[in-house]
Amino acid sequence: MSSMLTRGLRRAGYAVDAVANGTDAVWSMTEVPYDAVVLDAMIPAPDGFEVCRRVRAAEVWTPVLMLTARDATADKVRGLDAGADDYLTKPFALDELLARVRALVRRRPAERPAALTVGDLTLDPAARTVHRGGTPVVLSAKEFALLHELMRHPGEALSRTHLIEHVWDFAYDGGSNVVDVYVRHLREKVDRPFGRESIRTVRGAGYRLDP
Repeated sequence: MSSMLTRGLRRAGYAVDAVANGTDAVWSMTEVPYDAVVLDAMIPAPDGFEVCRRVRAAEVWTPVLMLTARDATADKVRGLDAGADDYLTKPFALDELLARVRALVRRRPAERPAALTVGDLTLDPAARTVHRGGTPVVLSAKEFALLHELMRHPGEALSRTHLIEHVWDFAYDGGSNVVDVYVRHLREKVDRPFGRESIRTVRGAGYRLDP
C-alpha cells in the first residue's frame, strides 16, 4: 500500500517521503515541515494513533489524514481523538484519497489550539489537560472530548444528539443514554469534588455548562 500511495501521489505532482514504522514517522513529522501527512493506523509500533498523539503533544500541527480499518467506527473515533484532521477507511479509491489530500494541503498548518476557560475551569486541547481553580483534573479521552464540547458552548443547552454527533461519531447507534452516563462521570470529577454544579440538566433539551 505504501508503494502504491507513493506512486499515486508522485504522479499527482507531490514530493513524497515514505517511512515504514511509527518511530520513523514521529521523527519525520517533527523534523520536516510537511504540507500534509497520510498516516496508516496499523503501522508497526508505535501505531498511527500513538504517532498522532506524540506529534500533537510536540506541537506539530501538520494536517493528518488517518487511514483506518474498514467499517471500524472505533478506529475513526480514536484517530480523531488522537488529533487527526480527517480519516479514510480501507479499502478506498485513490481518487478519493487524492481529493482529501488536496483539501488538507489547502489548509495552513493549524496554530496551537487555544485553551478554553469557563469560570475557574480551564481545558487545554493541545496538552490534553484540565484544571479547576489550578487543581489538575484527570479525565478519560471521552470525558475530555465531552467537556471540550460543553466548554465550546458555555451557557448553551446542547442536545444529546448534538453531543453524540460531536463527541462520539455520526454513525454511533448505541443510544443517547451514553451521554447521561458520561455526564455523571464528568460531574463526579469536575464539579462535586469542588462543591460546584456547573454542568446542568436542561429538562427536555440536554445539558448546559454554566459559566
